[in-house]
Amino acid sequence: MSKRKILVVDDNEDICLTIKQYLELYNYMVEIAHSGTEALKMISGDFDLIILDIMMEGIDGMELCSIIRDRVDCPIIFVSAKTLEEDKVQALSIGGDDYITKPFGLKELKARIDSHLRREERIRSNERYLLSSKNITIDLLANEVFCKGVKLHLTKKEYEIIKLLMLNKNVVFSKERIFERVWGLDSESQLETVTESIKNIRKKIRALDKETSYIKTLYGLGYKWDVTYEKR
Repeated sequence: MSKRKILVVDDNEDICLTIKQYLELYNYMVEIAHSGTEALKMISGDFDLIILDIMMEGIDGMELCSIIRDRVDCPIIFVSAKTLEEDKVQALSIGGDDYITKPFGLKELKARIDSHLRREERIRSNERYLLSSKNITIDLLANEVFCKGVKLHLTKKEYEIIKLLMLNKNVVFSKERIFERVWGLDSESQLETVTESIKNIRKKIRALDKETSYIKTLYGLGYKWDVTYEKR
């Protein structure tokens, strides 16, 4: 596993160096900036976490967080000697993920870092199992489909049809091919059950999203998933 990359932004050189040396003992890669201006030149999507002091000359931590929050989505941990509740609330409301008051223990800081990075990893892991197309999302682990965040109540076959078409966007599937993939060649069901199932899927989606017909019919050929097809 590659080293996690952390940016420490603090105008106190001793604090920066202490944090850097401690975290490097635990296989973190640490870069340092001693001002908000310096940090702005270094900020990129490469950092896994940012540790940010508040009280710095020029661009302070609050302002820096506001500037960079739209450019980075990694966790930001504020460290500050400011202990008032309103300071903590402001720091968290502008995009901070955590707030530690100085002085703090290095073990506690590392524990907070580890916790945030584990959470980020869980989020990324879950995203691997989510398949989205416009307003439709499939949770491939839970075998559930959502339209605009609302769960669709589908039969098992309806779910399998949506999954098949979404996983193969813009690929045309004949009724026969859908039947073979979803029901199986040895099924006693009739081919027309494909047509009925797609009608039901469209009806359930249309109840929540009347603008888009996600499953396009190509007459004489079959069906495909095509969100660019607008209902007329």
